[in-house]
Amino acid sequence: MATVLFENARVFDGVSADCRDGVAVLVDGERIVEISEVPIIAPQARRIDVAGRTLMPGLIDLHVHAYASDVSAARIDLADTAYRTAHAVRMLGHALDCGFTTVRDIGGGDWSLARAIVDGIIRAPRFFYAGKIMSMTGGHGDTRSMAESQHIHGYCSCGSMNALCVIADGVDECIKAVREELRRGAHCIKIMGSGGVASPTDPLWMNQYREDEIRAMVGECTERRTYVAAHCHPTSAIRRCVDFGVRCIEHGTMMDAETAEFVAERGAYVVPTLAIGFALIEAGPALGFPAVSQAKLEVAFQSSIEGLRHMRHAGIKLGFGTDLLGATYVQQCREFTLRREVFTPLEILRQATSTSAEILMQDGELGCVREGAYADLIVVDGDPLADIDLLAADGANVPLVMRNGEIVKDVLTA
Repeated sequence: MATVLFENARVFDGVSADCRDGVAVLVDGERIVEISEVPIIAPQARRIDVAGRTLMPGLIDLHVHAYASDVSAARIDLADTAYRTAHAVRMLGHALDCGFTTVRDIGGGDWSLARAIVDGIIRAPRFFYAGKIMSMTGGHGDTRSMAESQHIHGYCSCGSMNALCVIADGVDECIKAVREELRRGAHCIKIMGSGGVASPTDPLWMNQYREDEIRAMVGECTERRTYVAAHCHPTSAIRRCVDFGVRCIEHGTMMDAETAEFVAERGAYVVPTLAIGFALIEAGPALGFPAVSQAKLEVAFQSSIEGLRHMRHAGIKLGFGTDLLGATYVQQCREFTLRREVFTPLEILRQATSTSAEILMQDGELGCVREGAYADLIVVDGDPLADIDLLAADGANVPLVMRNGEIVKDVLTA
């Protein structure tokens, strides 16, 4: 890898509101090796004059489904592997051009896609994945309609697996399924802790998995030095999952003040995902989102903004996620404007950088501009601390993206 010297940069480090002007940042290989307010002497380096623009950590999206090629779970299965992979290539390339240098695929992503990214076969952000999601029979990950007694598509016909999820019931099945996903390189495990919107047969209010099943899966992850994330909408599911050891709540859509205080006291994280809700409320029927799911969506997301206010007041550490399905993937940057209703630009920037890195157990390595950290950096044409909408323009204001020390987008020096 080449040595790159960024000069005359205004640096947001991922945490501090006090940005430094006129900073030089030296990248050697995959790491940031020097940050200085005086000129850095590096005759071997490629020099890039940032000209006062903002240099900041690459963005992190903690809730993507790269293989989710449609808004309908059933049609995702029917699309088959090649189509889902083609969608993943398109979606991940778009994310990279928008400034997302890291994503966490929280259901469906696998070793082969991760390997293709590492080997440079496709353009994509740094890729963490949870493997297949754990769901109980009849849970949010069971995509069968009431008319189906077994799966007739996807990877098998036994009813135990589909494109994004594996069905596991009872402690022994749960342990085996978790161990299998960890064996396949999953960086964490996701479970379905409540009813959901896209699934056809489970009520939204339903708590899913028994205490012994959840604790068993948490225990397996603890032994692997990783964690469990749980899909949860209602407060009852959020509270019990955190109580049983879940480290990260996905969505948390119906959060109330009391539950938010409980989550904060336990030190658990939440990754809200507003973009998908608002995208489907607007365009779900036109995209073929099932009517039963559209009805549940209206219930789930009517309290989403208020839930964010409770999370902010309680001081919960929040990650940045979008959960976009099918054609809605182009609305990834909309999450910035939706969060603006509750949070300051600084709070949103921390969510999309340093706090998300902390959730990934990569604090100090990703989501920061720091000596020794990975060189995942973006240049923003303007000051996102003053105007968060700069990041909501699908990469139009992000002329340069560096991932792992490699410049993967450059319209700044072209």
